[in-house]
Amino acid sequence: MTTAVVTGSTRGIGRAIASAILAHDGRVMLTGRDQSSVDRVVEEMSSQAPGRVAGHVVDVRDPVGAERLMADAAERFGGFDALVNNAGVGRFANVGDMTIDDWDSVIGTNLSGAFYCSHAAVPRLKQRGGGWIINISSLAGANPFATGAAYCASKAGLIAFSEALMQEVRFDNIRVSVIMPGSVATEFSRTSKDDDVSWKLTADDVARVVVDLLSHPSRSLPSKVELRPAKTKPKK
Repeated sequence: MTTAVVTGSTRGIGRAIASAILAHDGRVMLTGRDQSSVDRVVEEMSSQAPGRVAGHVVDVRDPVGAERLMADAAERFGGFDALVNNAGVGRFANVGDMTIDDWDSVIGTNLSGAFYCSHAAVPRLKQRGGGWIINISSLAGANPFATGAAYCASKAGLIAFSEALMQEVRFDNIRVSVIMPGSVATEFSRTSKDDDVSWKLTADDVARVVVDLLSHPSRSLPSKVELRPAKTKPKK
């Protein structure tokens, strides 16, 4: 039974990941920044997985909050086996027009947040005898685009962070993998209500990769997973 902390799991990809882990008889610590959202999702998921869901309100940009999250997960479940760093935000604007607050929000959440949570989780995973850290990045980290300076930089940094961390903890039986999805049809996407999203990945596609990694044989490590839609956007 996998016990996982999944950040940013009240909606979108994070919620799909939490749901998939529960569907495979795991236990999940859900997180979000809004108490009512966390309570609502915990209640909804607990009806399907009683006793295997807990929630914690946290802003991953706060290192003290990240430490409290890991301590709470360890206390409630007697330890955990996996951390999925999924919490993320996007602010899109030309560099000359972007506010300092928007830059700090994106880098703080997408990159520093993954560091703070991993920093707090690694000692506990070592004590547990090993486990997983799975970071949800993006193909945007390898394919920058205009107006995406903050987002692309945060995701590129997360890829590099993941690969460095992987080399640091692999001999502690902690496996680190970074998943790089392409276009995913979630409320996070920059699309209008009239756009055709049928060609895009779904949150469940990303969640499937996570549960596949968690059940991967211990002798090997898919350290970087690029996940693309099978087809591209149809031409008009």
